[in-house]
Amino acid sequence: MKHLLTAQDLARQDIERICDRAAAFAETQERDVKKLPALRNRTVLNLFYEASTRTRGSFELAAKRLSADVVNFTASGSSTEKGESLKDTVLTLSAHQPDAIVIRCPWAGAPALLADWTDAAIVNAGDGKHEHPTQALLDVYTLRRRLGALDGLNVWIVGDVLHSRVARSNVRLFQEMGANVTLAGPPTLMPRDIGVTGAAVSYSLDGVGEADVVYALRMQNERMQEAYVPSLREYSWFFQVDSRRIAPGALIMHPGPVNRGVEISAEATDSERSLILDQVEAGVVVRMAVLYELLAASRAGSPVREGAPA
Repeated sequence: MKHLLTAQDLARQDIERICDRAAAFAETQERDVKKLPALRNRTVLNLFYEASTRTRGSFELAAKRLSADVVNFTASGSSTEKGESLKDTVLTLSAHQPDAIVIRCPWAGAPALLADWTDAAIVNAGDGKHEHPTQALLDVYTLRRRLGALDGLNVWIVGDVLHSRVARSNVRLFQEMGANVTLAGPPTLMPRDIGVTGAAVSYSLDGVGEADVVYALRMQNERMQEAYVPSLREYSWFFQVDSRRIAPGALIMHPGPVNRGVEISAEATDSERSLILDQVEAGVVVRMAVLYELLAASRAGSPVREGAPA
């Protein structure tokens, strides 16, 4: 595997292999010395054009835990503010010969362009409203850790599907792992081509009591140029994930950051069945597994270095 650009790049065996390797990495993170030598002398460039706490932090920590050198680039304070294009920025940074570039940006499809401009492995950390494959991987990993398998699982993804790159990647990976997926939200927050996903669609939460997992999506106001719902209060009344709607044993997930009291209640966020903090914790080991997959495991005939999971 040369790049991770979309969830479409991952077959079930790829997902399982990455999750299994992440689980092996998780065991190493219980040690006093957490660093592994797997990516020593490799350079990972984090290229972030959008604000991020969880994704950027976990990618940086993942690379460092594998002993890679890390360079962080943000648009603020760079030549981007002077009008430099994405291509010229990438070509300039490629002079530092990074082995991998992790990119988050507001432009759908930009990671695929980078793959044509540089020899580095490209990891899509979120491109506009398009995809966020590593978030979907860590969500699958989190559910596997809790439930063992996703086959036959009923997963409801609720909220702003229209603007959610997380939803697009998760539908693909959840289905690939055997889950039944339902997308729920107001009609104005559903993509016009929603039928191509193969997921069931609901414009209410009337059937959410049948869900084994309820995945709440954030209202992405920063991507909205017009009013998609009458008010947040009305949206919350009909679509907020809380205990009065979901089954007693249903698990709760959210990609973060959480808007308490909007898409999910505070009680649901902090409940024992919430996996939100588990998802955050999974971010580092899953992204360790992705970087290892691209920069070490894919090298034909190369032995696994000491301390790195096979």
